Amino acid sequence: MILDNKKIAIVGGGPGGLTLARLLQIAGAGVHVYERDFSKDARVQGATLDLHEESGLEALRRAGLLDAFYQNYRPDAGRVRIVDKHARIHVDDHAAERTFAEDRPEIDRAPLRKMLLESLRAGTVVWDSQFVSMTRQGAGWLMHFKNGTEAYADVVFAADGANSRIRPYLTAITPVYSGVTIVEGNIYQAAIHTPRLWELVKGGKVFAFGDEQSLILSAKGEGSLSFYTGCKVAESWVTESGLDFREKEEVSAWFREAFGSWSDVWQELFASGEMGLIPRPQYHFPTDQQWVSLPNLTLLGDAAHRMPPYAGEGVNMAMQDAFELAECLTAATFADVHAAIAAYEARMLQRASEVTQMSLEMTELLHSADPIPGMLAVMGGE
Repeated sequence: MILDNKKIAIVGGGPGGLTLARLLQIAGAGVHVYERDFSKDARVQGATLDLHEESGLEALRRAGLLDAFYQNYRPDAGRVRIVDKHARIHVDDHAAERTFAEDRPEIDRAPLRKMLLESLRAGTVVWDSQFVSMTRQGAGWLMHFKNGTEAYADVVFAADGANSRIRPYLTAITPVYSGVTIVEGNIYQAAIHTPRLWELVKGGKVFAFGDEQSLILSAKGEGSLSFYTGCKVAESWVTESGLDFREKEEVSAWFREAFGSWSDVWQELFASGEMGLIPRPQYHFPTDQQWVSLPNLTLLGDAAHRMPPYAGEGVNMAMQDAFELAECLTAATFADVHAAIAAYEARMLQRASEVTQMSLEMTELLHSADPIPGMLAVMGGE
């Protein structure tokens, strides 16, 4: 195998990086994952994830983890209610015999991560390793981490997310602002703090639309509720707004004004004393991006093809990247790692171009003047 006797580093312990590590270990490769979290017990933020048959589920199938997935997934988490800004329900999956998301089973991020971590050999993940920089050393890379440690790798695979610090070592292509900024929130003990919204979500998801704005809510199995506001604002809004997103009351006051024509029920989002809030301007890479392949470095997941989340493809793209890259590296098809990486990148970039375009179209639809008919068409398969 072309990876024999090579030290392999994966930077980033999200679903893409952990899936790649699992698949490479199955093939007998030596690999370490460098993750910035202090430990496996770090709190996992974000909404539930729906895995698709041809990508996320296929990755788990190849990793031998499909049974474990179905022991941890949430059968009703994909049931969707589409509502308007007055909380009037226009579509209710809970009343349907078969749902749009039935072929896209959902799992919370935390159990997915736990499942992947437990599939790896002890000591594979090196915690508290926030990547800072790397320098060329021989045919490989010497990586430097925030905690003062260093590590050498013959090959580096960057799965370090949308704001990847490794990507500039491969390409100078920068992201493009989509026109929409999200404020992400996570509410703990949601049934207590946000009872009306908890009932509205009903263990699944709510997509709410009005005034060219969106609000997406997602229930998680441990009783928390995540939400994403979506607004058309300037790229510089996060800094120019003057908001301190660590201060809930400041963000709540902004929400009351920005969503002022929406029903009062949505104000319940800020009733909890314990919650996290993060602003996320939504970027994407150009659909025609290309770069010259290197023999010892490549990207996967958001580091390679960040895009807005409105097509639900992020985690699936990352996990598909993982199994396609692993396949190129472990099959007896290519003469060396460089050729395997080049083949992976050609296929990945073409796929990413198509999915990015779809994501941008969904972003525009969800923030249009009347998105609900379009959403109905999408859910109907059009």
